[in-house]
Amino acid sequence: MRNSWTVSPEPYDSPAAAALWRAYYTEVSDRWFLLHEGRRTDPAELERGVASESGSQLAPPTGQLLIARYAGEPAGTAGVRLAGTGTAELTRVYVREELRGRGGAALLVGAAEEAARGLGATRVRLDTRADLTEARALYARLGYAETEPFNDDVYAEHWFVKELP
Repeated sequence: MRNSWTVSPEPYDSPAAAALWRAYYTEVSDRWFLLHEGRRTDPAELERGVASESGSQLAPPTGQLLIARYAGEPAGTAGVRLAGTGTAELTRVYVREELRGRGGAALLVGAAEEAARGLGATRVRLDTRADLTEARALYARLGYAETEPFNDDVYAEHWFVKELP
């Protein structure tokens, strides 16, 4: 099935990028509110959250957004942005639920690592939440090691780093 996946750079404000950002944000927001408050995200909260991050930090020359397509349709994203000398931060890793388990996430992360190298990074870091167990398993499988906190984001509960060869 790998032959059905393609990954390529995409402007952060393209229609496909915007739709995938909304899907990603909706999923992680709903999961958080269901876990902590027993409810889904309020529509007004969702709109504020989606609007609060334009994605502009994922634009060249200091960042890159990648879109995975499955059978030609937008299916997932990953972004990298420089976060200091030699360090890139991995963000917005997402694959549509119905396409998970088909290798798209690993392809996206690999392409993001390649993009990070192109930005001059020698390491990639990321943060994630405890409830995103699938993400944590993916990062561990791809060679990311848990590390000390590098930010104080209220939603960050696990921090990972990987040295790029």
